[in-house]
Amino acid sequence: MLSAVANGVLSKNIASLARALRLIDDRTDGYRSMLKTLFPATGHAFVIGVTGNPGAGKSTLVDRLIAVFRAAGKTVGVIAVDPTSPFSGGAILGDRIRMQRHSGDAGVFIRSVATRGHLGGLSQSARDMVRALDAFGFDIIIVETVGVGQDELEITKTAHTTLVVMAPGMGDEIQAIKAGILECADVFAVNKADRDGADGTVRDLELMIALGSESMLAVSKVHGHKTHTSRDAMPEKSDGDAGDDTKWTPPIVKCVATRNEGVAQLVAACERHREWLSASESGRTRTHDRLAEEVRAELREALIDSAVSTLHGQIEQALERVYRREVDPYTAVEQLVAAFQTQLNQA
Repeated sequence: MLSAVANGVLSKNIASLARALRLIDDRTDGYRSMLKTLFPATGHAFVIGVTGNPGAGKSTLVDRLIAVFRAAGKTVGVIAVDPTSPFSGGAILGDRIRMQRHSGDAGVFIRSVATRGHLGGLSQSARDMVRALDAFGFDIIIVETVGVGQDELEITKTAHTTLVVMAPGMGDEIQAIKAGILECADVFAVNKADRDGADGTVRDLELMIALGSESMLAVSKVHGHKTHTSRDAMPEKSDGDAGDDTKWTPPIVKCVATRNEGVAQLVAACERHREWLSASESGRTRTHDRLAEEVRAELREALIDSAVSTLHGQIEQALERVYRREVDPYTAVEQLVAAFQTQLNQA
């Protein structure tokens, strides 16, 4: 069945795509085999991550971005991630309500997905769902996150270009100096720019970029810590000329999504970043690092699944021993790792 679904996706059958996304989201047994079949057809779509504080207008802005790309003749796939209730486990899946005018457009596919408790602003399956949309043949894939905090930067490991949406009057003058926002953004959108305080938000972001890029670079050199922007930003450049091998500085674009103002300029900024990724050595390194992190993430998940499956009974015993305070949790974990390694050696 899964091979038939994969072949349907490759044949651009929309029903097969919907089925594939459901199988991926449910993590149905064997779904990875389907992804293996799809992988050779991937690597052509431009993936844009849209993130930012809740209430900044991300869904409305995504709706307008879709319209601009469709006007240019490009097909668009959208993954809209909604939060899951920690109590009921349910989700409203309401982000796509603001995109309903595209529901009759065969060149647009919108899929809502719940986080299911996964941290980082994305669902656990979002990256694989993006890959299925890519294999189907969409030109543009937009991933709208839940609405992240300063340390929820999963979108940078999925998207080629991360668009951070901010709005005046939401405390952004404080948020702007937080390291997470700086690490996350390739392009800043100051939405609702018709409100008082929009120019102040732009100035705060400009100050953050000017001061933050150099300090983040210094920290990364001292501590060997790779940040999203530390190697990729230079205060001297305002919009990352794709024709040279300089670093990228996130441009700041003012827009009013509800009136479709500034959206075309925002798309142009994202396209410049796409060109920079392919034209510069720093951009190509970014792409390599993103794929390397994806392999590591898959490896971690596979190892955890394997260890839990192999050591199920021993894990329960270790938990009980920790509960009775017969052993500390650190020693218990060390013993479990040793037991897992022994199992591997015997296999």
